[in-house]
Amino acid sequence: MFLLESRVIYRSGFCVFLMLGSSFFATGSEVLNFNRDIRPILSDKCFTCHGIDEDSREAKLRLDTPEGAFRKKRRGKAALVAGKPDESELWLRIISDDEDKMMPPPDSRKTLSNEDKRLIKRWIEGGASYQKHWAFESPVMPIVPPGQGSEIDRFVGSVLKKNNLQPSPEANREVLIRRVSFALSGLPPTIQEVDRFLSDQTDGAYERMVNRYLDSARYGEEMARHWLDAARYGDTHGMHLDNERQMWAYRDWVIKSFNDNLPYDDFTVEQLAGDLLPNPKVDQLVATGFNRCNVTSGEGGSIKEELIFRYAVDRASTTAQVWLGLTAQCAACHDHKYDPISQKEFYSLYAFFNSNADPAMDGNSLLTAPVIKVKAENYEAKIAEFNKLSNGVVQSMKKLPVWNSYQDPAGNKSSVRIEDTEAIWFEDEFPNGAKVGNSGHPLTLVDQPVFSGQKALKRGGKEMAQDYYESGAAPLTVPSGSRFFLHVYLDPKDTPEEVMIQFHGSAWNHRAVWGADIIDFGKKGTSQRFVAGPLPETGKWIRLEVPGEKMGLKAGMQIVGFAFTVHGGTAYFDHFGVLGSEDPTTDPKASFSAWRKAKQVNGVPEPLRQWLQEGIEKERKPSELALLKDYYLARICGTLGKEFEAKRTELIKVESEQANYEKGLPSTFVYRDLPKPRESYVMKRGEYNQPGEKVEPGTPSVLPTLVKTGKRATRLDLANWLVSQENPLTARVVVNRFWQQLFGIGLVKTSHDFGTQGDFPSHPELLDYLALRFQANGWNVKALIREVMLTKTFRQESAAASPRWDNDPENRFLARGPRFRLDAEQLRDQALFVSGLMNFKMGGRGVMPYQPPNIWEPVAFGGSNTRFYKRGNGADLYRRSVYTFFKRTAPHPMFANFDAPAREQFCVKRERSNTPLQALQLMNDVQHFEAARGLGERAMKSTSDRGKRIDFIFKSVVSRLPGMEEKKIIAGFFEKQFDKYQSAPEEAMKAITFGESEPAKDLNSSELAAWSLVANLILNMDEAIVRN
Repeated sequence: MFLLESRVIYRSGFCVFLMLGSSFFATGSEVLNFNRDIRPILSDKCFTCHGIDEDSREAKLRLDTPEGAFRKKRRGKAALVAGKPDESELWLRIISDDEDKMMPPPDSRKTLSNEDKRLIKRWIEGGASYQKHWAFESPVMPIVPPGQGSEIDRFVGSVLKKNNLQPSPEANREVLIRRVSFALSGLPPTIQEVDRFLSDQTDGAYERMVNRYLDSARYGEEMARHWLDAARYGDTHGMHLDNERQMWAYRDWVIKSFNDNLPYDDFTVEQLAGDLLPNPKVDQLVATGFNRCNVTSGEGGSIKEELIFRYAVDRASTTAQVWLGLTAQCAACHDHKYDPISQKEFYSLYAFFNSNADPAMDGNSLLTAPVIKVKAENYEAKIAEFNKLSNGVVQSMKKLPVWNSYQDPAGNKSSVRIEDTEAIWFEDEFPNGAKVGNSGHPLTLVDQPVFSGQKALKRGGKEMAQDYYESGAAPLTVPSGSRFFLHVYLDPKDTPEEVMIQFHGSAWNHRAVWGADIIDFGKKGTSQRFVAGPLPETGKWIRLEVPGEKMGLKAGMQIVGFAFTVHGGTAYFDHFGVLGSEDPTTDPKASFSAWRKAKQVNGVPEPLRQWLQEGIEKERKPSELALLKDYYLARICGTLGKEFEAKRTELIKVESEQANYEKGLPSTFVYRDLPKPRESYVMKRGEYNQPGEKVEPGTPSVLPTLVKTGKRATRLDLANWLVSQENPLTARVVVNRFWQQLFGIGLVKTSHDFGTQGDFPSHPELLDYLALRFQANGWNVKALIREVMLTKTFRQESAAASPRWDNDPENRFLARGPRFRLDAEQLRDQALFVSGLMNFKMGGRGVMPYQPPNIWEPVAFGGSNTRFYKRGNGADLYRRSVYTFFKRTAPHPMFANFDAPAREQFCVKRERSNTPLQALQLMNDVQHFEAARGLGERAMKSTSDRGKRIDFIFKSVVSRLPGMEEKKIIAGFFEKQFDKYQSAPEEAMKAITFGESEPAKDLNSSELAAWSLVANLILNMDEAIVRN
């Protein structure tokens, strides 16, 4: 099945919560809360067979609604009778010993604990009242409890008090700055940053330190890393060949958005519907790459309709998960078994994404339409510079007398003479400014043999070989009655099988062939490949002629390139041109009105392009005609003389440089809809070819009504609905994920699932407070994070002594500070950072750092352009991990080893494992060992005192000085390693030359090897790999 279902994993996690987190449920005389205490039990044990999904419902009984639960059956009792468990069929079935009657049934392998039964009985005795699922209720600003500290601290404090717990004292300053630095930058603080914070004893020192990290460019890189997991960003298509796709501009947009503190509502709208905004900017179009991040295929034999269906399902599921925290994909095949989302409602959400303009088959291409060019950081300044240069040339052209004396010959036809013409297009060299290309050989101009002039072009090869250009020179115009001529000399000792001339108008679609016709360019038997005659005689110059019409070349066409081509031998080309008859009144190069009639729009900028396309019949304003004429005289007219042409050559050079600059700008995928929307249907059983009831774009009815701005709801309507004040989920979901980033676990532990199978919030009032504050503050992400980080709650020490550990092993009550293992990228980046090797360059194509050999090839198809891993070199080896090239079928092995997702689908919460392989990687991987040498080298250069070197390495990694016992152990370890390497200098050299960077030549190799092992040891301490 294409939907990668994670339900089993999530449910098993929920069972663990029931065992370890029972103190979250009502105990003793505490008032029961249906959402907190009862719904999780019913959802996990009962709703599969007695929930929303009518197709799988047993005994026509619904327990997810009070109407279903209290409805009395014709025979037998109602499932629930308020206040009377002994008359409630639900309770009687729960306590029954009869396997035919007991619920859950034995074959379901679901059992109720004694605590579950106690809670259900209490609930029935208390009236069995239902509540709407908490996450679907609009948040209400709660009353802040009394207490000390910030509002957040007081909410936390009230829960601690209820559970007989005390907050932990504030962590020391070394711990605080390391905690903040990793949370906001993904890197440890420098020694200088630590010392600066320790020495600042004035009020507000901690807040100023937090602000410095929020203002750092590293902040956006760290924040983006989490979002890219959710967006399922990758640098490859993800299926079949898993070829490279160019989408890194989207990744860079995410980084910039966090650094610029783009409000989260705008961040949402631009990603889901940036193309539908009025006059969208390039950045807003780049943002729509969110919905192009999904896995795509170009596999032959795939069914296009199925792929289009799968893409829309993915986009709908991802949107629901990322913004609403709902597992909507569970309703793709049937009504959701737990949440009030029907299959019809899922396909209404799917309908927003079912009119995508991107094709079913990605073509295994680097770029699959729709795409756009991405402006460089200095783009506006660069274009202004080009415009200044070109305007300067045009002004100098206007000062020449011929500019004002030009007369359109079409205005006085009686005085016009029609003459035969000959234009030479090649004599000694290609046209002025032409950027000449070839088939892998240098351009060869020889002085023997020559037909005329000084040089002839020599071209030869065992197979096809050619010289050509397609840019840089002024366009050449095909005259009326054109007849092209070319002089060729075929080498009698190396006679080619074929010679060819080719022309580039709007494309390379015009050719003439003499000889064998074996070069497979263009469609045979058409003007794209016209056979003009047999191979000419060898050993002497032969004039070849061919009518332009035979090659599809019409009078007035603009030629921007031509090519001389041979196959299997050597030929010389010379004196190439065209004969024609010249009627100035109809020649676009001579007559302004003829040019307008010809509608030659290639290269013409807007709005002049549109004016030409509208034709000469449409009346134009004098100002518009003046602009058109200025363009014509400066760039088109060919009758203004040599002095004018020299100026035009200058202009062409500037404009060619500008065109090449813009051509060199990177492109990226963007999202766009088809002009006419596809019709959408409920797809029976989730099958692409089983349409059922027709649906329109819409949202689940359990949530507030979507406001449409037109007849049909659009993605912009959807995006605005997501961030509307009425939506109860979006703000809660995102503030919970930010909390998860800072504390390691969300206020709602199941950050992926805010539905009925998800956890009840540990601090529901605090969650609502944060969500509403976030909205009221303009969805300001930095303000939210700052507010949380300034709390006493975040600043607590993380030591977990009893009873804080015994009563709350997961720290759900927040009686201590956060403590959890660093993520894969943070571990790698920490090593690079403290080593001094890190390259802080931002943006651009993903880089290829070290990784073990032969990881990609075993999982790749033969034709894949990511079959072989082409390791980078130099500074690229030391870029931040967020810029590592992400191949989905084989992610970087370190990332996979430390639980980074493959990004084949959305991920809003990473797992955290601890395995022996992780320890092996941190101790032996070339990136880490080389980094350890870099840190050892920095320590040796910082001081000659061994004790201070230990301090330097230790403080660089964990932000504090070692204790006396720690220092003694490290010093003993160093002495042992130093002695070993002094007696085996060749082993020392091996140790310090691990990796591409070179060790300092002025340092003792044996001592550097020993300090490298010390650094490696400290980088592997628990304290170094954990954020405490």
